Amino acid sequence: MYTLSLILQAVTEAVSNAPYAYLGAGIGAGIAAIGAGIGIGRIGGSAVEAIARQPESVSDIRSNMIVAAALIEGVAFFAIVVCLLVIFMK
Repeated sequence: MYTLSLILQAVTEAVSNAPYAYLGAGIGAGIAAIGAGIGIGRIGGSAVEAIARQPESVSDIRSNMIVAAALIEGVAFFAIVVCLLVIFMK
């Protein structure tokens, strides 16, 4: 945790004088959200297709889909938090 704090402090010091820091953080947060949406959409589509092929394995497919979607949400949330920290840490 201390290492992450040092890295974020170095990044914010490097971009604090740059006029495009806010724009870069906003674009980064947007890309993270779009990437998560695409990933979860592909997971959902593949799960529906797999359930259509083998309806007897609905519970296994559903549980795997939920775990994968949760992992993608976690990564996207982390990326958005890092972008917000770049904006608000000074």
